[in-house]
Amino acid sequence: QVQLVESGGGLVQAGGSLRLSCVASRSIFSANDMGWYRQTPGKQRESVAAIARSGGTNYADSVKGRFTISRDYPTNTLYLQMNSLIPEDTAVYYCHGSWLGYDYWGQGTQVTVSS
Repeated sequence: QVQLVESGGGLVQAGGSLRLSCVASRSIFSANDMGWYRQTPGKQRESVAAIARSGGTNYADSVKGRFTISRDYPTNTLYLQMNSLIPEDTAVYYCHGSWLGYDYWGQGTQVTVSS
């Protein structure tokens, strides 16, 4: 079992920045892949950014150039740096990780961008 704990969400004005953190209870070095998803009421959860074990990254078109995913092995932490935020980025953001074929999710952190 792996626990993922997110933090860093909050209320920010459009144009502002936030950095989300996700601390894993297991070594992220051994994760197959990790990423960030977001969900708004009535919509499916969507992938925002992902990072593979190789270090390769992938971003949703809507956040390219504004969001950056990164990781820190010593602290088992996954980050999402979000810049130039827009109201459409408002959502609950979830951390995801995959170990040995099993998927794990954090509890989510709310990000609200005011116009």
